[in-house]
Amino acid sequence: MGKTGLFDLERHFAFYGAYHSNSINVLIHTFFVWPIFFTALVLLYFTPALYTPSPQIGLFQSGFLVFNFGFLLTLIYALFYVAFDKKAGALAALLCFVCWVGASFLASRLGFSLAWKVVLAAQLLCWTGQFIGHGVFEKRAPALLDNLLQAFLMAPFFVLLEVLQTFCGYEPYSGFHASVKAKIDADRKEWQSKKQKKNS
Repeated sequence: MGKTGLFDLERHFAFYGAYHSNSINVLIHTFFVWPIFFTALVLLYFTPALYTPSPQIGLFQSGFLVFNFGFLLTLIYALFYVAFDKKAGALAALLCFVCWVGASFLASRLGFSLAWKVVLAAQLLCWTGQFIGHGVFEKRAPALLDNLLQAFLMAPFFVLLEVLQTFCGYEPYSGFHASVKAKIDADRKEWQSKKQKKNS
């Protein structure tokens, strides 16, 4: 059974889905959303440490992994995803921490002077691709213009859910996708109606 309030996955996913109904736009987001998260963590690697283990052991001894804002962001994302859905959320949380470890490794090797250039190029590419997806194929402004929090915090999880649904037929609970589809159809119908009135 679905949750309500902040962790109402059905409502949030329907909102996201209403802005991502075109298959090409969905494909673009599938390839570009997680790299945005990953490269953001690369840049956040250079933020000050919030906590330093003492004595330092293992990977932390070499300064490879740092408990900084990158780790904090990863933890927040991971906890939110698990709260939304235990199974898919656990997978998403794992991917978040894999991104954090990978981003930390890459950032430590590149150094700040090169890392920020790589991050800037990747972010520009990924965001440009997504805006093209919305403007050319979806023909609807991205969700971030209506709900900034959802666009940044929840988009990676929604992309993962779409992949799990497409290739594994996964749904958080029975009837989830049917209910979401009904909400998406209603939202898009309302949007189309407003768009026609505005253009007439």
